[in-house]
Amino acid sequence: MRKGFRQLAFILLIFLLTTKGLLAQQAKDYRNESLSLDIRVNNLVAQLSLPEKISLLGYNSQAIPRLGIPAYNWWNEALHGVARAGVATVFPQSIGMAATFNDSLIQATANVISTEARAKYNLAIQKDRHLQYMGLTFWSPNVNIFRDPRWGRGHETYGEDPFLTANIGTAFVKGMQGKDANFLKTSATAKHFAVHSGPEATRDKFNSIVDEKDLRETYLYAFHSLVNTGVESIMSAYNSVNGVPSSINNKLLDTILRKEWGFKGHVVTDCGALYGVSESHGATANNTATAAAAIKAGINLDCSTLLQKDLLDAVNKNLITEKEIDHNLTALLKTQFKLGFYNSKNNDPYKNYLGDSLHNTQHTQLARIVAQQSMVLLKNDNNILPLKKDAYPSVMIVGPNATSYDALLGNYHGVSDKAVNFVEGITGAFDPATRIEYDLGCDFNDTTKFGGIWAAGNANLTIAVMGLSPVLEGEAGDAFLSQTGGDKKDISLPASEIAYLKQLRKSVKTPIILVITAGSCVDIASVAPYADAIVLAWYPGEQGGNALADIILGKVSPSGRLPITFYKSANDLPDYTNYAMKGRTYRYFDGAVAYPFGFGLSYVNFKYKLISTTQSTYHSKDTIAATISVANNGNMDAEEVIQAYIVYPNLERMPIKELKYFKKITVKKGASINHRIVIPVNELQKWDLNKNEWMLYPGSYKLVIGAHAKDEKITTLFEIQ
Repeated sequence: MRKGFRQLAFILLIFLLTTKGLLAQQAKDYRNESLSLDIRVNNLVAQLSLPEKISLLGYNSQAIPRLGIPAYNWWNEALHGVARAGVATVFPQSIGMAATFNDSLIQATANVISTEARAKYNLAIQKDRHLQYMGLTFWSPNVNIFRDPRWGRGHETYGEDPFLTANIGTAFVKGMQGKDANFLKTSATAKHFAVHSGPEATRDKFNSIVDEKDLRETYLYAFHSLVNTGVESIMSAYNSVNGVPSSINNKLLDTILRKEWGFKGHVVTDCGALYGVSESHGATANNTATAAAAIKAGINLDCSTLLQKDLLDAVNKNLITEKEIDHNLTALLKTQFKLGFYNSKNNDPYKNYLGDSLHNTQHTQLARIVAQQSMVLLKNDNNILPLKKDAYPSVMIVGPNATSYDALLGNYHGVSDKAVNFVEGITGAFDPATRIEYDLGCDFNDTTKFGGIWAAGNANLTIAVMGLSPVLEGEAGDAFLSQTGGDKKDISLPASEIAYLKQLRKSVKTPIILVITAGSCVDIASVAPYADAIVLAWYPGEQGGNALADIILGKVSPSGRLPITFYKSANDLPDYTNYAMKGRTYRYFDGAVAYPFGFGLSYVNFKYKLISTTQSTYHSKDTIAATISVANNGNMDAEEVIQAYIVYPNLERMPIKELKYFKKITVKKGASINHRIVIPVNELQKWDLNKNEWMLYPGSYKLVIGAHAKDEKITTLFEIQ
């Protein structure tokens, strides 16, 4: 009897110990890399208490030591390089990236940015630092449409065209997130969802009114493309859309984003936006109601503290359930798992990215190439450019932006100990026997007191570097010299610069090369008469000075193209607060312009010739194709941007024309290359307001191939049936 009892007790003990071991093992299943992602994430969520779950829904999430969850700050920026995190390679501002019209180059750029992000993260974790801006979840790119040149943040975007924005944005996301389907290099975020492009001063309460046609065809097009690419995150906007704040907008965040498009990643609010739902928009009674509404709409992460402070109260008041919170938290944690936060470091493919992967020679050289390809030559009287160095024994450099760090770096930037301003780049490119001087010349305000004019009169060449600065145009609060809360009241250059150039031209009989820094359309006509050549440099990044020298001295031919229309006056446009696309951008503006979308001069002439087209009639599943020849008739190798536009049937609210293909190609001097243009017919669908769906309209179409939106080097007609 006793022997049997002892055997039974022993068996029970073994059972209990085994069960305890199995339970302990199951509790750690979230770290078992052989299990599926869903099993691992669900296992972790099941072990969290409700307060712990809520604590993870804010951008500054605290550690949960008992489960090995690290403290993590989700807030990171990488608009054109790892930003606000110390030394990093600073590439041209986003509008300059778009001006390259080179999506493969931008993918390579984003690949470098994500490599540096991993290196900085690894170095920080080695020191047990969990700092803001040192993580792996980046709130870039900005794929809002730059619909109006008065918007201060337009230079953060890829311009006014949905197709260009979608393609450059897609390339950026691919470079940021890497090629592994199961492991993210970094997490990219498409922002700001949606219909967001000013005004800055009232963005926390502004209501963007837009009909479904403009919403779908213009404002959502690039977001949809990035979702199809697999972008990991979407950021909601500050503003309301048709009366509903973006961060609690069920139509945008649930119906369209998740149900229609199948988005599987996480949605983060813009910073502080949830507080604005009740306090600015007046859309909810209080913060508790906002917290519930945000979870129900599909917000996974709050870039503020509202969810962490008020969501538990919403649960206690039966406004939201823990199950709903679990659903949203699960999508958020999946991003951390895909970044490898709960994996063994031995299985981290990026563990060896350290100091030698950060801001090295190769990355700096790439920044120089991107800057070269971003700059746009707007004027070149008598082919004065490229300069012949020996023809100018003395050079005078003037202008308030000639040595400006701000004018190089734009906003949302890192810092660099290798930044080369315009004075440094030009000086380094000329022969040491050349006499070079520099003078500030003028500031942004004074229209009467100038410098450097006498010295310029004694030089063989003057290079004036002027324009805008991120303190004059930018985000609300950051552009502290803007008179309209970050935006511009018009497209004028500072009056002091115009007055200075007039005086300079009056006093100086030798050539003047004008370099303009800006992130948007500016009034070139106000300064064009006083310069022999004009280069638009944007905010070109840390290698801007070297890139400018490379262009003006002919090391490379300029190949940047305008990703926005340069209007003659902002008065030609509808009211700034009007979000209807009628009368805006090259797609719907039919007036005279200063420079059309896609414009940019080169040092060589390219000749286009149609080689072949495939057919004259197409159906929805077909692909439009044409082969062209592009010949370089110049005396140097150069890059050209082939642009193909579609002209639609003459139906109500069709665009005037629309970019549907572009490619930057390199053509050797005296040579020609054949290039095949392909456009899927389903790309020509338009939103039908009556049927409330996409529709391919039958009728007569025209394919237009040229060097910008107003150029028609080749045209061919076709029918869609």
